[in-house]
Amino acid sequence: MTKTFRTLDDVDVSAKRVLLRVDLNVPMENGRVTDATRLERVAPTIAEIADKGGKVILLAHFGRPKGRDAKDSLKPVAAALGHVIKKPVAFADDCIGETAANAVAAMKDGDILCLENTRFHKEEEKNDPAFVAELAKLGDIWVNDAFSAAHRAHATTEGLGHKLPAYAGRTMQAELDALGKALEAPTKPVIAIVGGAKVSTKIDLLENLVTKVDALVIGGGMANTFLHAQGVGVGKSLAEKDLAATALRILEKATSANCAIILPVDAVVAYHFAANSPSHAYGLDAIPADGMILDVGPQSIARIHSAIDDAATLVWNGPLGAFEMTPFDRGTMVAARHAAERTKAKKLISVAGGGDTVAALNQAGVADDFSYVSTAGGAFLEWMEGKPLPGVEVLKLR
Repeated sequence: MTKTFRTLDDVDVSAKRVLLRVDLNVPMENGRVTDATRLERVAPTIAEIADKGGKVILLAHFGRPKGRDAKDSLKPVAAALGHVIKKPVAFADDCIGETAANAVAAMKDGDILCLENTRFHKEEEKNDPAFVAELAKLGDIWVNDAFSAAHRAHATTEGLGHKLPAYAGRTMQAELDALGKALEAPTKPVIAIVGGAKVSTKIDLLENLVTKVDALVIGGGMANTFLHAQGVGVGKSLAEKDLAATALRILEKATSANCAIILPVDAVVAYHFAANSPSHAYGLDAIPADGMILDVGPQSIARIHSAIDDAATLVWNGPLGAFEMTPFDRGTMVAARHAAERTKAKKLISVAGGGDTVAALNQAGVADDFSYVSTAGGAFLEWMEGKPLPGVEVLKLR
């Protein structure tokens, strides 16, 4: 695949001040990081720049503060990051001005410094040119390693790319390489699995995918909307009945694009939305009027497995049923394990992303067996929708 963006391979970072945009927006409880996944993801880029003698100046946001707020300080996150990368991480109490400038001036080659939450300044999200200029004074180059924030045109995620030489960090590079293999230049045939509760949140996604993939599995509550649109009685199941016309339009678009749509042919139905509720598998012609579809049925699972077997590339976003509750997690778990087995056998390139999807793959115990699992929520979704991401566009080779 032809390289389309600049990476750390294209620059000598030795003795340079490197403004490194990272995702440090980690879950915290009582001042402690409860999940260090995002810190672990950015560790290789930080270590590489430091080991090559660059001065690593970390830029990140945390939460959605309205101005300076101690509970949204990056200070405890910087300390946790130090433990992950096993190197000291200094901290500056601001990201611009004298405080930041003095902290940067005190750095030696190979040092790591974390600047305070960029969102303490409202100019960050406004991509304010004066704020960008202040930040740019602190660095010689800008490296973006935060794909998860690449869909936002903020000062530290996009603006700096117009002021300083811009490069992708290793996490960003891995993400873009994986996504390129999945949809931009994939090994065909390509199948997509899209699940989740609502069609309304994924209309753009579905309309883009039917033009890009050979087969599209639709699951979760979304499938009920499509079944309803086709005249199937879905009982008391979650369904956006007002979107029937939209569902039919997507089905027509799929037909004209030669994309096979795979909808459930049977369903697991219960009468209460609760774990371990008594349930039964029914054909679509026999869904009880007072029942709720909470998972795909065994025949549907067999069809999904067959479609995965026919594919060379899989893109997955969203669960097939109410995966948070047993036994309604079965469809998602079984399909995920099947895709993982095909991937391990080197018969499938599998790329997955989105919060619920990552949780489901972890629950199935197969997240490490997929070719690539993206932890980026909104950015992954916008990429799947075919939208340009500002934080990526600014890295592209011109």
